Amino acid sequence: MPFTINPIKFGTDGWRGVIAADFTVERVQRVAPLAAQVLAENYGAIASHPRTIIVGYDRRFMAEDFAVIVAEAVQSTGFDVVLSNSYAPTPAFSWAAKQQGALGALVLTASHNPARYLGLKVKGAFGGSVTGEITQQIEARLAETLEPAATPGTRSEFDPWANYCAGLQAKVDIAAIRGAIAAGKLRLFADAMHGAAASGLQRLLGIEIDELRGDRDPLFDGGAPEPLPKYLAELFRVIKAAAQSGETSLRVGFVFDGDSDRIAAVDGQGNFLSSQVLIPILIEHLSQRKGQTGEIVKTVSGSDLIPRLAQLYQLPLYETPIGYKYIAARMQQAAVLVGGEESGGIGYGTHIPERDALLSALYVLEAVVESGRDLGALYADLQAKTDCNLAYDRIDLPLASMAVRQQLLDRLAQDTPKTVAEQPVLDCSTLDGYKFRLGDGHWLLIRFSGTEPVLRLYCEAPTATQVKQTLNWAKAWAESDLP
Repeated sequence: MPFTINPIKFGTDGWRGVIAADFTVERVQRVAPLAAQVLAENYGAIASHPRTIIVGYDRRFMAEDFAVIVAEAVQSTGFDVVLSNSYAPTPAFSWAAKQQGALGALVLTASHNPARYLGLKVKGAFGGSVTGEITQQIEARLAETLEPAATPGTRSEFDPWANYCAGLQAKVDIAAIRGAIAAGKLRLFADAMHGAAASGLQRLLGIEIDELRGDRDPLFDGGAPEPLPKYLAELFRVIKAAAQSGETSLRVGFVFDGDSDRIAAVDGQGNFLSSQVLIPILIEHLSQRKGQTGEIVKTVSGSDLIPRLAQLYQLPLYETPIGYKYIAARMQQAAVLVGGEESGGIGYGTHIPERDALLSALYVLEAVVESGRDLGALYADLQAKTDCNLAYDRIDLPLASMAVRQQLLDRLAQDTPKTVAEQPVLDCSTLDGYKFRLGDGHWLLIRFSGTEPVLRLYCEAPTATQVKQTLNWAKAWAESDLP
């Protein structure tokens, strides 16, 4: 069956497409200079080097080759290019854009998508994802052909890791974390999922850790580099084995997505902890132990525990649609303590307005070391403090085509459910998708992925049984209309 070639469209964080079908040399050569031009028009006034573009890449198939293609295309239209000499986390390139005073960064990555995808993320001079308005400007110019400049720009290379690691190390007590590991009080596991986080924690901590899947595998073991339980069998196995061995040290496991801007964790007993768990732990650590303050920014899919905790600690709360670019935009408008999304992207107002998985890992480690407690116990404490003990899960349904997506959208708009899993709908928010409030701490969100043909179903409820029943209802509702 031949691939359907999709139009160039920027989703919640960049343009992604199937390699050799959607994502081709010709298309990349067209998009990259247009993106550079739009960055120049929007950020030229704030960039100290208003003709410079950072170009970086992750470890996907041909990512470094496409990075050179991007560099050459951008350089040919008169921009100076600073090209990475290595794979690195996407936030390292956002950091470089701001630190070097560039117009922004173009990063070759498809984040958590399956192996057949590659993509292009566009970062602004401020060090974060550009808004939808900026990417719309790029899309609007796709019919244009930029002529080569009379004088091409220059090209140089840089190490993306050194300055980035120094910036992160300055934000936490690295010595305390390193000392706990060296003394056997803390055992650290990290699953890089063959992605750009590989070697990251060892570079930051300056000490050996238990790193899994740190080698490059563009096929990602036949799965996808997404921090979800179904891909983490080996991480669960090694942590549970350590727990059963009787070792007395605290154990923390981290898992990073393909370009290391998203994170999940595993506690000392081998239980999966999504960002729905990590964000509350981080809120408490930053506000109560480190004495920081600011707004809490959550997306519409964030846990109800987050607003409960914001209220407990008297921190302002702001809600956005899904997509870190909305959080990044808010970070430029208000003093933000932490902003995070259900899919694992977490960022900080004291850093660049960008989700950063390695910085999140350092903050979580600092919380464990300073408290002397397991992650599971820290989370249980927060549930008790807020009287908010909730279960959460999400399922993704692949769609055959964009036509099916539109069919389901039309159905939601024209026949919006009044009951869900035999529960009356008390409220329906359409900030992003359709979020049905079914009771205190019980909600269902139905929305479509912004980067791939997938229907996402999210649910939080007082019990895991209610979550399962609600998601099964939503799945049956959707599949009753699928071809």
